[in-house]
Amino acid sequence: MVTTPFYLPVLGLIFLFTFSYLSIFPTMYKLLMVLLFYLFSVLLPTYLIHVYSKYEGWTTKQLINRERRMVPYVISILCYFLGFYLLTLMNTPDFISVIFVVAIIIQVLCAAVNRWWKISIHSAGIGGVTGMVVAFSFILSFDPTWWLCMLLLIAGLVGTARMVLRQHSLAQIVCGYLIGLASGFIIVMVI
Repeated sequence: MVTTPFYLPVLGLIFLFTFSYLSIFPTMYKLLMVLLFYLFSVLLPTYLIHVYSKYEGWTTKQLINRERRMVPYVISILCYFLGFYLLTLMNTPDFISVIFVVAIIIQVLCAAVNRWWKISIHSAGIGGVTGMVVAFSFILSFDPTWWLCMLLLIAGLVGTARMVLRQHSLAQIVCGYLIGLASGFIIVMVI
């Protein structure tokens, strides 16, 4: 459950609050940010996608078809954009809001690819976290070796689970991971 794409921005924020200069922020501010991230990246998209699938009369298994994934992508992108917009209004540091930017770009790219080929958004999400950790290691000058080992292990487990569940092929998982990795790294380095 923690490695689903919706939870990854929250985990990324907790990572930043723990291992960067952002750890000096007041506890209440950090809790508010985690709550906002949870609201706009987990709770709101999950609820709206659930309502949409019930409205359409679809089961969870029917929702995973490539043709039926576009509306959930749009719902998720809009929720993430709304969260990013709120963070911008609150003048949050770029290191915090960049997490939403990366998540939005990854979802837009995956939605575009999904028009003709089903791609693993789960792999793209963990790839995005990996790319962001590498980029932040350059910016904040820390050794990411243990984090990369852990993230690569998690990425392998996520990819394996997606294949065992027969949701994706190896190519769809690898392409998703590479899209996420490149997006996370490039966007953090640019912003």
